[in-house]
Amino acid sequence: MNGIYTILLLLVSNVFMTLAWYGHLKLQEMKISTGWPLILVILFCWGIALFEYMFQVPANRLGFRENGGPFSLVQLKVIQEVVSLVVFTVIAMFMFKHESFQWNHLAAFACLILAVYFVFR
Repeated sequence: MNGIYTILLLLVSNVFMTLAWYGHLKLQEMKISTGWPLILVILFCWGIALFEYMFQVPANRLGFRENGGPFSLVQLKVIQEVVSLVVFTVIAMFMFKHESFQWNHLAAFACLILAVYFVFR
Protein backbone atom coordinates (compact mmCIF):
# COMPACT_ATOMS: atom_id res chain seq x y z
CA MET A 1 0.00 0.00 0.00
CA ASN A 2 2.94 2.36 0.59
CA GLY A 3 3.56 2.44 -3.15
CA ILE A 4 -0.02 3.48 -3.89
CA TYR A 5 0.00 6.10 -1.14
CA THR A 6 3.30 7.43 -2.47
CA ILE A 7 1.92 7.86 -5.98
CA LEU A 8 -1.30 9.47 -4.71
CA LEU A 9 0.70 11.93 -2.59
CA LEU A 10 2.91 12.69 -5.61
CA LEU A 11 -0.18 13.39 -7.71
CA VAL A 12 -1.53 15.89 -5.18
CA SER A 13 1.93 17.41 -4.73
CA ASN A 14 2.32 17.91 -8.45
CA VAL A 15 -1.04 19.64 -8.78
CA PHE A 16 0.20 22.24 -6.30
CA MET A 17 3.62 22.37 -7.99
CA THR A 18 2.09 23.00 -11.41
CA LEU A 19 -0.20 25.67 -10.01
CA ALA A 20 2.74 27.33 -8.23
CA TRP A 21 4.96 27.26 -11.30
CA TYR A 22 2.40 28.16 -13.97
CA GLY A 23 -0.76 29.37 -12.23
CA HIS A 24 0.55 32.92 -12.02
CA LEU A 25 0.72 32.95 -15.84
CA LYS A 26 -2.99 32.15 -15.96
CA LEU A 27 -3.70 34.91 -13.42
CA GLN A 28 -1.76 37.31 -15.63
CA GLU A 29 -3.64 36.11 -18.72
CA MET A 30 -6.91 36.75 -16.86
CA LYS A 31 -5.70 40.28 -15.97
CA ILE A 32 -5.82 39.48 -12.24
CA SER A 33 -2.11 39.82 -11.44
CA THR A 34 -1.00 42.08 -14.28
CA GLY A 35 0.06 44.91 -11.98
CA TRP A 36 1.66 42.74 -9.31
CA PRO A 37 5.36 43.35 -8.67
CA LEU A 38 7.55 40.31 -9.27
CA ILE A 39 8.25 39.86 -5.54
CA LEU A 40 4.50 39.52 -4.88
CA VAL A 41 4.17 36.93 -7.64
CA ILE A 42 7.10 35.01 -6.12
CA LEU A 43 5.59 35.13 -2.62
CA PHE A 44 2.22 34.03 -3.99
CA CYS A 45 3.87 31.06 -5.71
CA TRP A 46 5.84 30.17 -2.59
CA GLY A 47 2.56 30.05 -0.68
CA ILE A 48 1.22 27.49 -3.13
CA ALA A 49 4.53 25.59 -3.18
CA LEU A 50 4.31 25.13 0.59
CA PHE A 51 1.40 22.76 -0.03
CA GLU A 52 3.43 20.97 -2.68
CA TYR A 53 6.10 20.20 -0.11
CA MET A 54 3.51 19.13 2.46
CA PHE A 55 2.67 16.24 0.10
CA GLN A 56 6.02 15.73 -1.65
CA VAL A 57 8.14 15.14 1.46
CA PRO A 58 5.79 12.52 2.98
CA ALA A 59 5.50 10.82 -0.43
CA ASN A 60 9.27 10.43 -0.66
CA ARG A 61 9.65 9.32 2.95
CA LEU A 62 6.82 6.81 2.65
CA GLY A 63 7.93 5.44 -0.70
CA PHE A 64 11.68 5.20 -0.04
CA ARG A 65 12.92 1.64 0.36
CA GLU A 66 15.08 2.46 3.40
CA ASN A 67 11.99 3.75 5.20
CA GLY A 68 10.01 0.59 4.47
CA GLY A 69 8.64 1.74 1.11
CA PRO A 70 8.86 -0.18 -2.15
CA PHE A 71 10.98 2.24 -4.22
CA SER A 72 14.67 3.01 -4.62
CA LEU A 73 15.76 6.63 -4.81
CA VAL A 74 16.11 6.46 -8.61
CA GLN A 75 12.69 4.83 -8.97
CA LEU A 76 11.13 7.59 -6.85
CA LYS A 77 12.70 10.24 -9.07
CA VAL A 78 11.50 8.64 -12.31
CA ILE A 79 7.99 8.21 -10.89
CA GLN A 80 8.06 11.87 -9.81
CA GLU A 81 9.03 13.03 -13.31
CA VAL A 82 6.34 10.96 -15.01
CA VAL A 83 3.67 12.13 -12.56
CA SER A 84 4.88 15.71 -12.97
CA LEU A 85 4.58 15.66 -16.75
CA VAL A 86 1.20 13.93 -16.74
CA VAL A 87 -0.22 16.41 -14.21
CA PHE A 88 1.31 19.33 -16.10
CA THR A 89 -0.18 18.16 -19.39
CA VAL A 90 -3.67 17.75 -17.95
CA ILE A 91 -3.60 21.12 -16.18
CA ALA A 92 -2.11 22.91 -19.19
CA MET A 93 -4.80 21.53 -21.48
CA PHE A 94 -7.52 22.87 -19.17
CA MET A 95 -5.95 26.16 -18.07
CA PHE A 96 -4.25 27.21 -21.29
CA LYS A 97 -6.61 26.44 -24.15
CA HIS A 98 -4.18 27.87 -26.72
CA GLU A 99 -1.61 25.18 -25.92
CA SER A 100 -2.01 22.10 -28.08
CA PHE A 101 -0.94 18.50 -27.64
CA GLN A 102 1.35 17.52 -30.52
CA TRP A 103 2.85 14.28 -31.86
CA ASN A 104 6.27 15.07 -30.37
CA HIS A 105 4.68 15.31 -26.91
CA LEU A 106 3.31 11.82 -27.42
CA ALA A 107 6.78 10.63 -28.48
CA ALA A 108 8.26 12.17 -25.33
CA PHE A 109 5.69 10.35 -23.19
CA ALA A 110 6.60 7.10 -24.90
CA CYS A 111 10.22 7.74 -23.92
CA LEU A 112 9.10 8.30 -20.33
CA ILE A 113 7.26 5.01 -20.34
CA LEU A 114 10.46 3.37 -21.53
CA ALA A 115 12.35 5.15 -18.73
CA VAL A 116 9.95 3.70 -16.17
CA TYR A 117 10.33 0.27 -17.72
CA PHE A 118 14.13 0.41 -17.58
CA VAL A 119 14.36 1.88 -14.07
CA PHE A 120 12.18 -0.92 -12.69
CA ARG A 121 14.05 -3.62 -14.61
